[in-house]
Amino acid sequence: MEIPDAEAFQPPTTQRLDALGAAATESGWAALAPGLRDTAFRAYRADRTVAAEAWLNVYRWAALLGEPEARFIPRWLQAVKQAGVAHGNMPRNFTPREQPLGNWLPREVQAKLIANAAFSDEFFATLTPVDFMPQVLQVLGTLYRADPKNFGEYASLALAIAVVYDVPPPPDWPHGQVSPEALPRRLPRPEATFEFFVKEDQAGRTYQRLKRLGADELKFVVDVAASFDDLQWAQKVVDYPLTHFALTYSMVRYRLDRMQNDLPMWPEAAYTLPEILRQGGICVDQAYFACQAGKARGVPTLLFRGEGRDGRHAWFGYLDGTQKWQLDAGRYAEQRFVTGFARDPQTWSELSDHELQFLSERFRSLPSYRQSRVHAVFAASFLAQGDAAAAIQAARKATGYERRNLQAWEILCAALERQDAEPKVREAALHEAILALQRFPDLEVSFTRRLVASLRARGETSVADFTERELARKFQDERVDLSIQQAAQILARSFASQAVPGQVKAYQTVLNSYGRGAGMAFFDKIVVVFAEHLMQLGQNTEAVRAVEQARQTLKVEPDSQLDAELKRLAERVKK
Repeated sequence: MEIPDAEAFQPPTTQRLDALGAAATESGWAALAPGLRDTAFRAYRADRTVAAEAWLNVYRWAALLGEPEARFIPRWLQAVKQAGVAHGNMPRNFTPREQPLGNWLPREVQAKLIANAAFSDEFFATLTPVDFMPQVLQVLGTLYRADPKNFGEYASLALAIAVVYDVPPPPDWPHGQVSPEALPRRLPRPEATFEFFVKEDQAGRTYQRLKRLGADELKFVVDVAASFDDLQWAQKVVDYPLTHFALTYSMVRYRLDRMQNDLPMWPEAAYTLPEILRQGGICVDQAYFACQAGKARGVPTLLFRGEGRDGRHAWFGYLDGTQKWQLDAGRYAEQRFVTGFARDPQTWSELSDHELQFLSERFRSLPSYRQSRVHAVFAASFLAQGDAAAAIQAARKATGYERRNLQAWEILCAALERQDAEPKVREAALHEAILALQRFPDLEVSFTRRLVASLRARGETSVADFTERELARKFQDERVDLSIQQAAQILARSFASQAVPGQVKAYQTVLNSYGRGAGMAFFDKIVVVFAEHLMQLGQNTEAVRAVEQARQTLKVEPDSQLDAELKRLAERVKK
């Protein structure tokens, strides 16, 4: 279906979308995709960005709905493998069919979604390579047919449910310190979740107005592990307002006896919110209770795990009334806990620090970011076609509109490499990215490591070593986890390039430079790793010495968890 330029340079009309739907019924969406793609690129090259974005979304719908399931499944499995998000609760066998993915979404729902420009924009901005599209589309269709009116008003909520409920949660979700008998790892039916949160929001029982949140925030609401009965109970019992919601954590009495008796697993038969409040618990139970109580009120929440000076800990984060993420509720400042990790319920992978900051800053809802994202999508398409020069130009436009567009920086660096640009040119782009993203420590570290690797590759070893040391020292106080990651890389490089004496020297350097006053995180990622490495090499004497040196260097409080684990490691290496 040929689209003339006069029409291509404007967003598609309702009549055109109806005609496309009718044509898709006859020939399938796959047959229309190439022409729609050409229309989007014509609009983009003519600098008609608004029209280009609109046609691009129609093309993406056509490509998605027209893709054969038998082609999607292998690509999805490979993406899951590369992302490392496969787990034991996922199906082990798939029987892909030749039918298009569009068969999972009723025709009338397809037309409604494609015609909804705002939903289309959020839909494609939300999707990840590991979303299981047959189930995502089926959930969207089910929710629409069950309640078309509220689907229109709560489309972001429906999308959040679709991308979270596409595969089962992992066996250790929401945490691994409770048996599956006490807490079955099952998400509710999508329709039940949609109905529950719409009802609670319309009744005014939610602290956050769900219509105002995007799918990227609502996914931290719909990932409920407690029953709906428990959530309604929590609404009655947990009466802290959003301004003081952090106090929910301490409602659960701390069971010191469980820690003293080394009983990290929940000992009771049921893991319900009333039972946790009645029995008391340890930090992970406190964090779980607070998270579920927040979700009951429509508050996005996260359960964090991390290491401090003396032991491991759990706390929670939540989106407050000013739309900022509070990430340290129940976290003890004096323990200098590392940032900690939480799961992204959409992918079940570890949620990155910068993603949390991106969510909190909410810049992705700005018009400037939308413009930036459009240019980044076209840049990625140019790069996929092998047109590195066009990709660089589009990526530059993307970073010009929004410096925090991580995808644009990634595409720019990849395109320069594809173009076989001089190392100094690629390093200049890395420097730009580091400067633009310096408020996001994990991203600054990531791009600086690439810069260091480039410097080493062209023989600038001294500059690379200096840059690496400065990076580790920069985050030694404020971001212990990033400093330890850098120290771990230095140690790992010695494993690959040096004999045992050199490795021991590298360990001692890392211990003296980054381990003084450190705690459990350093123990887990440096001391244990090095001791086990030496034991595998049969160097038990050196392993014993390494553990003894760690005890002298780290900050070890008597009778703490770190003290106990150091003793256990020392006994193990001696044997």
